[in-house]
Amino acid sequence: MNQTAPHCQVAFFSSKRYDKQVFSQFTEDASLELLHIEARLDENTVPLATGSKTICVFVNDELNTQVVIQLAELGVKHIALRCAGYNNVDIATCHQLGISVSHVPVYSPHAIAEHAMALILTLNRRTHKAYNRVKEGNFDLQGLLGFTLHNKTIGVIGTGHIGRAFVNIANGFGCRVLAYDPKPNPALEAVVEYTDLAHLLGESDIISLHCPLTKDNHHLINQQNIALMKNGVMLINTSRGALIDTGALVKGLKSQKIGYVGLDVYEMESELFFRDRSCEVIQDDLFQRLSTFHNVLITGHQGFFSQEALNEIAQTTVDNIKGFLANQINAECFL
Repeated sequence: MNQTAPHCQVAFFSSKRYDKQVFSQFTEDASLELLHIEARLDENTVPLATGSKTICVFVNDELNTQVVIQLAELGVKHIALRCAGYNNVDIATCHQLGISVSHVPVYSPHAIAEHAMALILTLNRRTHKAYNRVKEGNFDLQGLLGFTLHNKTIGVIGTGHIGRAFVNIANGFGCRVLAYDPKPNPALEAVVEYTDLAHLLGESDIISLHCPLTKDNHHLINQQNIALMKNGVMLINTSRGALIDTGALVKGLKSQKIGYVGLDVYEMESELFFRDRSCEVIQDDLFQRLSTFHNVLITGHQGFFSQEALNEIAQTTVDNIKGFLANQINAECFL
């Protein structure tokens, strides 16, 4: 869409330096004025949206019922998510109060799929540990033993755009791929074996999560489902943190039922991620416990963080805002 939209101030929450750089390329026509706000949106920061009929938010901004009500009272008419997931938004209340909600349904799925595979390869071949050893002049290989991915079974939970991209990568490594999805992707039926969740959990050497967070799959990976997994399984999550019960995950690691964990997301990440906390004492005891395991690799929700993905996110988000202003809504992007 290339609509001509009237001048509009947009309250841009959870803004980072890279957001300013990327979005500036797509708002040069000056029809949109982005008011960059470093704070994330919650009940305390809602007043910062005063004067903006459109706000732009990210994955850890909080748009619960109370926040949405406050936004409506301020005159906000459009919430533009610059991400695919919308589990942090009370959509029903938005609709009741006449607030439109848009998101970015597809943006460089390969970026996140590639990051998931990077976590697998790093955990398996311990390249992060090898790097530090060699920097210190230690060339001993003891403790760096990995396994060959070829012919291993990878279970993929969720086979949308990102899941499909990840399946293609796994197939390239010569892996057997099992898949679970309530709505199987016809494009993948020839290259994966769709099965039920219990069978996937019990057969997979590696399990990778690529599904959106919903009420039905909250804590999908829990104590009961972990018990179904192979001993020493590798678990990868680049989707949403609350798909995994972190307490159950720690127990699985302690019992050695789970052999490796790669996380780009964490269920309480909203209080941690996207900030420099290197000079702080982190108060999240569960996160601190998780990070002590030698076989756990955590990245700070950077799976989406490629130049291509950022460009696509910015372009689609700006198009959604301009489309709303011009009353030319893209049905694929509006919820």
